[in-house]
Amino acid sequence: MDPLKSIGSLDPARRAFSLLEEFKNFALKGNVIDLAVGVIIGAAFGKIVDSLVKHILMPLIGMLLPGEQGYIGWKMAFGAKEIPFGLFLGELVNFVIVAFALYLFIVKFLGLVMKAKQAAPPAPSKEETLLAEIRDLLKAQRA
Repeated sequence: MDPLKSIGSLDPARRAFSLLEEFKNFALKGNVIDLAVGVIIGAAFGKIVDSLVKHILMPLIGMLLPGEQGYIGWKMAFGAKEIPFGLFLGELVNFVIVAFALYLFIVKFLGLVMKAKQAAPPAPSKEETLLAEIRDLLKAQRA
């Protein structure tokens, strides 16, 4: 083995270009871009649901149940320490709503779309059509 060849394979410029090429191939695949779009839309959806819970649902619940500041004021005191369990309940409701919305979208909506795609079998190709005609002609000749 030639020691000069092994040293040449450690060329940093070549390794950097190879790494850059591998990253470009990875980052520009359709699945990665789709995933990035999904994450961005998911973050926006999470903010909408968070606002719905914090500004509409939990204040309505706070009006029905006792508390000076609605659910924000719900606290348990242990000596000098306070535990704001109302904030936790708000986050819990937020999680349940997000999980339910994702369930509806993924399981129900996308499930219906996938069933619709599976329900209609693809049209036979030319070859399949010709083979079926040949089969039918051969059956007719035998009979």
